Amino acid sequence: MPESHLPADATLADVGEFALIDAVTALFEQGEQVLVGPGDDAAVLRIKTGHAVVSTDLVVEGRHFRRDWVPAADVGARAAAQNISDINAMGGSATSLTLGLALPGDLEVAWVLDFARGFAEECAKVGASVVGGDITRSETLVAAVTVIGACTVSPVLRSGAEPGDVLALCGRQGWAAGGLAVLGRGFRSPRVLVEAYRRPVPPYAAGAVAAEAGASAMIDVSDGLVADATHIAVASGVRLDIETAAFEVPEPLHAVSAALGADPIQFILTGGEDHPLLACFPADVDLPGDWTRIGTVLEADGAGPRVTVDGEPFEGAGGWTHF
Repeated sequence: MPESHLPADATLADVGEFALIDAVTALFEQGEQVLVGPGDDAAVLRIKTGHAVVSTDLVVEGRHFRRDWVPAADVGARAAAQNISDINAMGGSATSLTLGLALPGDLEVAWVLDFARGFAEECAKVGASVVGGDITRSETLVAAVTVIGACTVSPVLRSGAEPGDVLALCGRQGWAAGGLAVLGRGFRSPRVLVEAYRRPVPPYAAGAVAAEAGASAMIDVSDGLVADATHIAVASGVRLDIETAAFEVPEPLHAVSAALGADPIQFILTGGEDHPLLACFPADVDLPGDWTRIGTVLEADGAGPRVTVDGEPFEGAGGWTHF
């Protein structure tokens, strides 16, 4: 990637808006789907086939990350990953993103450029381009990301699950929550969990594969497995039963749980920010690739659409909520 000619120790107030925009946009390569990229009033994109799918998300300092816990490049990668994963959960592939930044004037230019590099690196994993955005001054550091993608088959919604379907998961789950617990207590190990929190590894190829295989419903697990499974249950009018015996708890989660006196399965059930995919498949469909069966879709009972764990109501919060 190109190097910035701005002084490494400069702040945003030193260099100004337009020099910063030039330095940031120079880091973003444009793909063949981009007819007009950064620099005009709006981007112009080409959608060759299928359906266009769009999602927007925010990343706020102090709410979603701390600069003393997460390097700038990893914050950028996380901001891109959580949006790309939303397109993945529809069975599509991300093609283009826009990035809006609200930044304090005393923030170092080097931090912003490292953020942009991490953002660009994550987008490159799926061949997506950053096609525009905005920068403004703010007392709180905020990144607002919009992602545009395409589905070549019908998008997979949250509302298609049917009783008798198999509930399945693809990607690691609970690792980021373990890393957050470690950081929250002032430690940096197990390092593999801290790195999982700092930079997730979503299964970007899994969404389109699941859609092709006939997935009936799907969601990105960003807030917690039980919490996000509940979205499918409510949208589909069913009960999802998660079976804890289906999970192999990785050794690092065992180690953290032992140190904290916690149950490791709780990290898996309630942890967010790993961005695996949760999907329902008809019972006669062979689960594709790295998908693992973790439960069953059942008729909603008298308690209404909901999630149970090992047949029992789940006690406590099923994941992260903002309010």
